[in-house]
Amino acid sequence: MAEKVRVLVVDDEVTIRNLLAEMLRIAGFDPEIKESGSAALASIRSNSFDVALFDVNMPGMNGFQLLEEVRKFDVQIPVIFLSARNEKVDVIEGLRIGADDYISKPFNVEEVIMRINTVLKRTKNNDQKTELIAGPVRLSEETYEVFFNDELIDLSKTEFRLLLYLLQNQGRVVTKERLLDEIWGYSFNTTTTVVDTYISYLRKKLHKDGFDGIKTIRGIGFQIKAK
Repeated sequence: MAEKVRVLVVDDEVTIRNLLAEMLRIAGFDPEIKESGSAALASIRSNSFDVALFDVNMPGMNGFQLLEEVRKFDVQIPVIFLSARNEKVDVIEGLRIGADDYISKPFNVEEVIMRINTVLKRTKNNDQKTELIAGPVRLSEETYEVFFNDELIDLSKTEFRLLLYLLQNQGRVVTKERLLDEIWGYSFNTTTTVVDTYISYLRKKLHKDGFDGIKTIRGIGFQIKAK
């Protein structure tokens, strides 16, 4: 029998965390619930989870602060934010610091389960990890590191995934819709500018010393080239 997917649910509202835990059990997951960021941080340090759901608006250590602490020692655990704060700036900030998805409250439990499955599919480990190169940019899937020539470049988890997908499709034009689906799990039409925002982040870190390999194909999407 396959092991159940372990889900950490962190929310200071007892009704929400108990509802999520019950629905996750019915859906075949193995949930663990925590009422605070500090309790969740201690649990992540001593246990292994396949995915985590973090409420943003918690007293003490909020969800953003919790994720920043987690990413100091675990860059792989997928994290989905749950929040009543649905302003674009909050969504972008959550994704910038390394979240895999952002769900606004009030939410539909079925949607949460669908998003969990999408994130798990997207972040599932690939046993055939490789090194990908475009000009001076080198990405190692094995070590989760990116180099510009011999300089180590600090990327967030989302920036790393975006660069990885572009490199896996080097020379091809990748549409914004495809990137939204593959990187953020948005399989529907949206006016979000999150793709453009993250492309801008990558360019600021990688476009230097004459290299400007991340190209905009106006009206379509993006591509990366060696030159």
